[in-house]
Amino acid sequence: MNRVEHSWHSERLGREMKLARYGDFGVPLLLFPTAGGDHLDNERFKLIHVLTPFIEDKRIKVYACSSVSKDAWCDSEAAPWHKSWLQARFDDYLQHELLPAISEDSGGVRGFIAAGASLGAFNAVTVAAKHPEWFSLVVAMSGTYDFDRWMGTHRDENYYFNQPLYFLPRLPDGPQKEALRKVHFVLASGAGRAEAPWESERLAALLRAHGVNVNLELWGADAHHDWPAWRTMLPLFLGKLLP
Repeated sequence: MNRVEHSWHSERLGREMKLARYGDFGVPLLLFPTAGGDHLDNERFKLIHVLTPFIEDKRIKVYACSSVSKDAWCDSEAAPWHKSWLQARFDDYLQHELLPAISEDSGGVRGFIAAGASLGAFNAVTVAAKHPEWFSLVVAMSGTYDFDRWMGTHRDENYYFNQPLYFLPRLPDGPQKEALRKVHFVLASGAGRAEAPWESERLAALLRAHGVNVNLELWGADAHHDWPAWRTMLPLFLGKLLP
């Protein structure tokens, strides 16, 4: 599978951001890395490999991005205010830089797919919930959504507006909610090692309360918080839901 890499300096983040593209036609799929992974995380652990049939059949074009999770949520030394501040800057980067760049590279289309596992699932859900006008489908696997354990007692606007468990319950009627109802969410989790299916259940309930189409896929104790499960999940769901 041929990979095309892009890199540019983001003024919003004050750092170089990298992107890998696989394929040249199909529905754009924005794929987030796990935890501290980079833009090649999903290739390194063979998730891109299992998507090869979809890419070669020109059903999807994958854009694997980098994130800031390593320097935010995964950094035990970072202050809580810094974690939420950096996540807010990442949202600005996605909204004003990456999503428009993907659209331009794809002939101006929208209706992207967002996908990811673990912290990548959080980023996929969050970007689609905040900017639903860009998306048609979200596949979030083994999602880690409750970050209060990393924030202690600290709460601020950056955390509130970039944490779906906080902003979704109070989402007002308006264009964002109307657009959100047009997005199909697949929230998948196993019940095996290091999984937290109750977090996906909680998120599914919040989305359904707004009339959003949600498939909650709860797998058994043999599905762990690890790449073998995700390599099974993502092509399975795409096979069912792609046109």
